[in-house]
Amino acid sequence: MSLRRPPEPVHLVKQRRDRALAALTEGVPYVGFMGIRFDRRGDELTAVMPYDEKLIGNPTLPALHGGAIASFLEVAAIVELSFQMLWDEIESGDLDVEALGPDALPRLPKTIDFTVDYLRSGLPRDAYARARVNRSGRRYASVHVEAWQDNRQRLFAQATGHFLMPVRDGGEG
Repeated sequence: MSLRRPPEPVHLVKQRRDRALAALTEGVPYVGFMGIRFDRRGDELTAVMPYDEKLIGNPTLPALHGGAIASFLEVAAIVELSFQMLWDEIESGDLDVEALGPDALPRLPKTIDFTVDYLRSGLPRDAYARARVNRSGRRYASVHVEAWQDNRQRLFAQATGHFLMPVRDGGEG
């Protein structure tokens, strides 16, 4: 009969998840420049881009700049992929989240291509996005991202991207 480890206290698991997510986002200066943050519920991430006047591309309307929207969607996709890539190690405690930092971050996925569909003007207000990984293998991943503002059912942009996955320690590639 094998002895099963008692479950960890929930607050320790949550701290480990939050620390890993913070390390991923703090390691990319552009995320901070754009003001993007992530709300985490379990393994579900929602990217949040708080409104800032610097994000306006057309002051006459006013509307968010297409480049800011595309960047926001791409960041959401890359962070989602990275978080999923680390999930098993975070959950098992095998990943030392305290050692994670700008010099000790796992390599991020590299964009192969990224196509954005602008469905309507982005209004001067907060924006939200969720990425869904359609396929993730050892070397390649496909992700779909949807963005909305006030109503989750009224998307203002969506994107599909393909990414080259980084080789993990101990992996072949």
